[in-house]
Amino acid sequence: MFDVDKIRADFPILARKVNNRPLVYFDSGATAQKPWAVIRRSEELMVEYNANIHRGVHHLSGRMTDMYEAARERVRRFIGASQREEVIFTSGATASINLVAYAWSAANLGPGDNVVVSEMEHHSNIVPWQMAAMRHGAELRVLPFDDSGELRMDMLSSLIDSRTRLVAVTEASNTLGTTPDLRPIIDAAHAVGAVVMVDGCQGVVHGGGNVAERGYDFYAFSGHKLYGPTGIGILYGRRDILEAMPPFMGGGDMVDRVTFAKTTYAPLPLKYEAGTSNFLGAVTLAEAIDYVEAVGMAAIEQHEQELLRLATERLMAIDGLRIYGQASSKCPIVSFTVDGTHPYDVGMILDKLGIAIRTGHHCAEPVMTHYGVTGMCRASIGMYNTREEVEALAQGVERAVGMLR
Repeated sequence: MFDVDKIRADFPILARKVNNRPLVYFDSGATAQKPWAVIRRSEELMVEYNANIHRGVHHLSGRMTDMYEAARERVRRFIGASQREEVIFTSGATASINLVAYAWSAANLGPGDNVVVSEMEHHSNIVPWQMAAMRHGAELRVLPFDDSGELRMDMLSSLIDSRTRLVAVTEASNTLGTTPDLRPIIDAAHAVGAVVMVDGCQGVVHGGGNVAERGYDFYAFSGHKLYGPTGIGILYGRRDILEAMPPFMGGGDMVDRVTFAKTTYAPLPLKYEAGTSNFLGAVTLAEAIDYVEAVGMAAIEQHEQELLRLATERLMAIDGLRIYGQASSKCPIVSFTVDGTHPYDVGMILDKLGIAIRTGHHCAEPVMTHYGVTGMCRASIGMYNTREEVEALAQGVERAVGMLR
């Protein structure tokens, strides 16, 4: 049984007050809070096991190396990768996508080729592809979404053609909450020999599934949105594609043999893990995965969807409030504006009430341009939120609107 009170007790920050009011945290889409299991594991690693990995023959190094590689296997199982060599540790999803944009593009993108991105992408899944297209003389094409937040699948045939080399698309929009059916996109891309880069930052938290079964070629996510630490991320890539790509960064641990005449490179996954990896972050991310799976991903999703429905109903009852993103399938994100108010002002008043939301363009300016706004308020729901907190949010917005209009 899903026991939200028991879960909340696992997150110590939720017991604190902000502006002398109980903290109501609706910004998990930016970064999720951390349970005691993750906090204590991080402390334990620094106190008991801290030593650099892969290079040492002493006990601490060997122990930490074992835990680091066990964490890789833990991630592999969690995302359904076929082989551990397909799991690369990075500093975050942005680093993961940039790795592909540089290394994959260097071997696969040229003049006259095109890359397709969706209009609802986070900047981290737009800008690296713009830069890659400019470097290699390729074209950047955009798959739009309609006003409800649904991707225009009817336009795939006009965008994906024999010169398409890669399609970049989100598993769940960080602004609209849309969780698109990626199967038509993947099928269309693979039909012309293109590969698919999926941004899983929100999706991996809210029902993301088996990367091998879904046919993803690349997949990226960050640990800090999955109730884990900052500074650690994952790049999944199909082994055959990764092996054909050149290295991204040079340095220690990604080499086989170094001479001034020639350097040969380590096999996967070390080929893409130059320098000292964030081994503490990797092991702690595995702890976060253990935690969410112990709670139960299906139970979490059911709880969050119930809160999403309630939040949508309560907020839509406020005069002049518009919710952006009404797709048939959504993760628990509600972005909105209210006539006669500015998102920043609404956010600041809510903060005075102890309620944390996100305001601004959410690193998705093309989404703002689509709707003709400069920013939105965004409430992103986590497993630890409650019906009472949703009600507090709605009442807080009503109060803010009363003060501002």
